[in-house]
Amino acid sequence: MRALRIVVMTADAERLRGALVMATAQAALGGEASLFLQLDAVALLATPLAAPEDAAHQAAGLPTLAQLLAEALDMGVALIACQSGLALSGLSADALPAGVEIGGPLSFLQQTNDVARLLIA
Repeated sequence: MRALRIVVMTADAERLRGALVMATAQAALGGEASLFLQLDAVALLATPLAAPEDAAHQAAGLPTLAQLLAEALDMGVALIACQSGLALSGLSADALPAGVEIGGPLSFLQQTNDVARLLIA
């Protein structure tokens, strides 16, 4: 199975939610998945991790954004926060959820070979 690489480009919690759903589905099928949160998107990782639509998702029996993130990490999905995004958001590395890595676009793209699927969210 081809690896799945997803870049989350904006601080839109629903785009992150969709990216996490796709990445966990990939992992459930036995495939490799990673998310790169670029620039402003890193702010979505601030604690407490929550999204405006969490209540609606919970009412429908679906997980919150925080639950999705924890599930993705438990399933081996790599989550990488952009170094520049940390500076923009005012977050420090130790303020990120456990398991989130720090990196840059170069290292993320180096892991993305010609066979991997690359999605932009």
